[in-house]
Amino acid sequence: MASSPYDFTVYRGTFIQLSRNPPAGQKPVLLRNTGALWVSAADGRIADFDWQAIDDNAFRQLMEKQGWVDVDSQVNGHSAQQTKVKIVTASDDLNEFFFPGFIDTHIHAPQYPNAGLFGSSTLLDWLETYTFPVESGFGSQSDHKNGKFSPRDAPLLAQRVYDQVVARTLSHGTTCASYFATVHVPATNALAALCYTRGQRAFIGRVCMDNPDFCPTYYKDLSAADSLSATKSTIEYIHTLDPKGSLIKPIVTPRFVPTCSRPALEDLGKLAASYSPPLHIQTHISENKNEVALVKELFPECASYAAVYDEYKLLTPRTILAHAVHLTQDERALVRQRDAKISHCPASNSALGSGIAPVRAYIDEGVTVGLGTDVSGGYSPSILEAARQACLASRLLGHTADFQAETCTNSHPKSEGREKLSIEESLYLATRGGAAVVDMADDIGGFEQGMIWDTQLIQLGGVKEADRSPLDSALESSRGTGQSLVQPGPIGNVDLFGKETWEERIQKWVWNGDDRDVKSVWVGGKLVHSRG
Repeated sequence: MASSPYDFTVYRGTFIQLSRNPPAGQKPVLLRNTGALWVSAADGRIADFDWQAIDDNAFRQLMEKQGWVDVDSQVNGHSAQQTKVKIVTASDDLNEFFFPGFIDTHIHAPQYPNAGLFGSSTLLDWLETYTFPVESGFGSQSDHKNGKFSPRDAPLLAQRVYDQVVARTLSHGTTCASYFATVHVPATNALAALCYTRGQRAFIGRVCMDNPDFCPTYYKDLSAADSLSATKSTIEYIHTLDPKGSLIKPIVTPRFVPTCSRPALEDLGKLAASYSPPLHIQTHISENKNEVALVKELFPECASYAAVYDEYKLLTPRTILAHAVHLTQDERALVRQRDAKISHCPASNSALGSGIAPVRAYIDEGVTVGLGTDVSGGYSPSILEAARQACLASRLLGHTADFQAETCTNSHPKSEGREKLSIEESLYLATRGGAAVVDMADDIGGFEQGMIWDTQLIQLGGVKEADRSPLDSALESSRGTGQSLVQPGPIGNVDLFGKETWEERIQKWVWNGDDRDVKSVWVGGKLVHSRG
């Protein structure tokens, strides 16, 4: 790999993040710093920062103090002792700021063609009508048995869909994603290769589903042994692709309890534990009440849905449980005891009518929670959309019968409106919370020294200043006598009028922003997406 032509990238401007590890009972707050921060080209980590370098003069002094020279400068005659740096500036005039990259803790990559196609289905009907048919087209059930392991063995459709979903999620500021793939080894390996090539941090899971009673005949693993063998093939490929796991990691992926036989669940639990450190695990839990009832019928020997996973050693500190809408108090206690994590998918839960997860209760009880888009149960690949939907869903929770019947813990008695999530909390779930869910809280999700530079540059756009009546300008333009009405202004849907505080600008971004506001994205210090 070619070495970088500079030693550091120096980022100037405004940096906004969420406070780290807020004390129990206290909510996270938005933190804003202005100045300079520099990232090592060698490892993509934050080397240091100077929040005093807030203007050109102070920044010039910082450059001199550090012995830096701008690689893009036209000045010649630099000394050998000077360190070369590249400078990236966030413009105050265009309301730009650096923000930690989003972490999608639950997304189905092969389902992206179905995004927005859920009709009036509930979960189990939707799987049969939309999901299994599209996923089955990503290869053959026996690809790996026929010696097909290479990403190039994957159908072109699978490669095209995976390339698009990686590009699209990056464009929305998602620097890290935990992906469900399909049962097919070549296609799953293709997803890993595309994430690696495009530079997106990812956990790649080959889906395991072997139960003939609840998997379609045309789309399932041939047996528990076949499921284990195929999963091992993908794990080996990913470990060869990225031996240090610096960008891509495998994740053991039993689809959910009804689609897996007891032998398959047992094999997968043992497989995850056989590695050091143990492999990550992802699955679904208690998304839909009918699903919960089905699991109880299928596994009568287990006290609950969560207890099934626990029985087969699949409930670990490295387990991501998607949805968790209908967990009982005993299940919540078990999840907390095992230190398993929860991916909250509010857009999908609403779209499929699954219910509203009591996220505030989980947080109060000490359970780690992040956000997931759950494409394509969720209609959007944007974690920003998931953040606002998390706020909206929490505002409706208090009106539900389940919530009103809920017995709150002694340490956090029920109080009016406590279940509602704030903007700050939803952004915390999108960044710091997601980082903790994927077991990377010390590496991503914030701007502390030593953390990896997985970051997005947000551009809200300038404020239109009118030095004359807009009405007069409009009338003159309509007669062909005036100047064009096109002026520098907002980017996308966020309109600013110059009176907003920086906190209010963040609120407007959360409620109205989209991918048009994502100007640039870096993963591991490398630019992986740029708009315009």
